[in-house]
Amino acid sequence: MRAGNEAGVETVGQRLRRLRQENGLSQRELASPGVSYAYISRIEAGARRPSVKALRQLAPKLGVSVEYLETGRDLSDRDQRELRLSEAELTLRLEQDSPEAEAEFAALLAEAQAAGDAEAAARARAGLGELADRRGDFATAIEELEQARAAGVLSPLTHADLYATLARAYSASGQPRRAVELLEDCFSQVQAQAPEDVSAEVRFATYLSYALSDLGELERARVVVRQALGRAQKTPDPYSRVRLYWSLARLSLMEGKPRSALRQIQRAIGLLEATEDTRQLARAHLSSGEILTDDGDPEQAQTHLELAEKLLGDHADAADLAWLYSEQARASLLVGEDDAAERLARQALSLLAGGDPLKRARAYATLAEARPEEIDALQAEFAQALEVLEAERRWPAAASVLRTWSRALRRAGREQAALDVLDRAAAYGVRGSGQPAGERL
Repeated sequence: MRAGNEAGVETVGQRLRRLRQENGLSQRELASPGVSYAYISRIEAGARRPSVKALRQLAPKLGVSVEYLETGRDLSDRDQRELRLSEAELTLRLEQDSPEAEAEFAALLAEAQAAGDAEAAARARAGLGELADRRGDFATAIEELEQARAAGVLSPLTHADLYATLARAYSASGQPRRAVELLEDCFSQVQAQAPEDVSAEVRFATYLSYALSDLGELERARVVVRQALGRAQKTPDPYSRVRLYWSLARLSLMEGKPRSALRQIQRAIGLLEATEDTRQLARAHLSSGEILTDDGDPEQAQTHLELAEKLLGDHADAADLAWLYSEQARASLLVGEDDAAERLARQALSLLAGGDPLKRARAYATLAEARPEEIDALQAEFAQALEVLEAERRWPAAASVLRTWSRALRRAGREQAALDVLDRAAAYGVRGSGQPAGERL
């Protein structure tokens, strides 16, 4: 008969002692770095509750799961898959590229298919599709995500990211009409199934506006956003309106109206200032700085970039810091601060390995313009980043960085090469008319 407390339920300390004795281990033999025998003694006496770290170290030595050691119950196979899926999905949110998560999703897909667990299989496919999209393998992303969607267990209301990624993959692979059709269907489902969920409606209105604008249907995109904004005004959630103001800013940029875009971002900033979300507020200032630099106003851009730097603080992630340094470098170059531009561009590049090709191309072009004597050494890396932009059909972005590269060539005394690059930039500009050149807001 198991030892128990007064209620007859075995405590974690009692379970630890029983399992240790069943395995013929002393407290010293069970101990390990970070889990001393004295700590084990206190747990067994009921004087300490074991930490998650301690449970993870002790359970394998005792031949049981962490769940069993903590609760006395083992997880079912389905529950174990759910736990592993949740951990892999969390890794996906926190890390841009994770081979470990990809291997785990692949293993989970095989296990879920063997067990007939349709939802787990669909979620594993969604994870694999997201990772394929991030590395630019849009054909694989579409294949995995369409199979996840076809399972019929992951709806737009519960798994919005799946549909957003699938639409993005269609657009990036030159199929914007498929993206629009997908998101129109999602938008209709959300309105029909959850008419009270304004946040979900706004999310898909934003996605649909992006897809419509990629297709060149700017006026229809604006109507979708304006209608959603009317609904969002009646809710207390500021983020719904922030999303829509950013969508309107993007449309203004596509129409060649940077100052109109800035006004929309300023509205978003006003809402974000009433929250404690310093990260999103910093990103709004980064967007403002980027637009102002593109519009030839680097001094005003620097004001926004200084605010963004303060808001990001000491705990900013690498992607945000790279964006900040890249924009600071561009603004510094335009005000004649070549040394600062060089330093900031190098800082950005140190954080951009495998990151956004637009930011990498901009940083290389800025560095080449600040240090024209290095232009030959930078050519290969710049060309590689440019190739990614071309593969993703980001023509305005490619045209923008080519114009910067042309200035660097001219500064290096290579007039004919600069003219050739300008011709290429002009061709890309025509091809991408109606697309935004910068950050997707």
